[in-house]
Amino acid sequence: MEPPAEFNATSLRDEKVKVLKAVRPIKPEEVAQYTVRAQYRTYRDEKGVTRGTETATFAVIKLFIDNWRWRNVPFYLRSGKALDSKATEISIQFRHVPHLMFPLPPEEQLPPNKLVLCLQPNEGMRLGFETKVPGAGMKTRTVSMDFLYEQDFGENILPDAYERLILDALQGDASLFTRSDEIELAWKIIDPILQGWESENAPPLAFYELGTCGPSKADEFIKADDRKWNPCV
Repeated sequence: MEPPAEFNATSLRDEKVKVLKAVRPIKPEEVAQYTVRAQYRTYRDEKGVTRGTETATFAVIKLFIDNWRWRNVPFYLRSGKALDSKATEISIQFRHVPHLMFPLPPEEQLPPNKLVLCLQPNEGMRLGFETKVPGAGMKTRTVSMDFLYEQDFGENILPDAYERLILDALQGDASLFTRSDEIELAWKIIDPILQGWESENAPPLAFYELGTCGPSKADEFIKADDRKWNPCV
């Protein structure tokens, strides 16, 4: 979202709504092009689960935000159950530089710089970038600069999610609460995708094993755009 005009609940939530309004809709017939859905293999054996259910336990969605700042920049959303780790991150991959100072073979390309915002379980951020290896040669290596709240400020410094919300409610601050128009716009984005998944022409459901990073279909999906997922943490 763009910076709010004022730091208050109304301005913050207005900017969130503007972003959702700018999200390019995915039509039901486009779900195979912009999404992946999957289910872990033993899900149908669990108690209370309908036999033969097509309910997804893993999903990937590729979205575009059609505003002046983000037009034609892809946003990849990935979430799932029963994976090998539980983490919430926002990974920002920067564009490749137009000119390289380092002499590289024609087929070799330096990996792009990447900023990762870690929301859970270890709140903080890390910046990955290329640096020259010390010495006479012209080799580079990816290094990382890390910041963790727990490491710099001590354990239990950050309030739990609901603790923060309850405190904000008592203080009359609605900044972190979702407004009704934001909820409606979010469903307006998701509903056509669900319709596509439930249609007769829906792409086949992929499967993955418990304790993995998800289905191979998700890797193929992002590889088609010449990208790859962050390693599972």
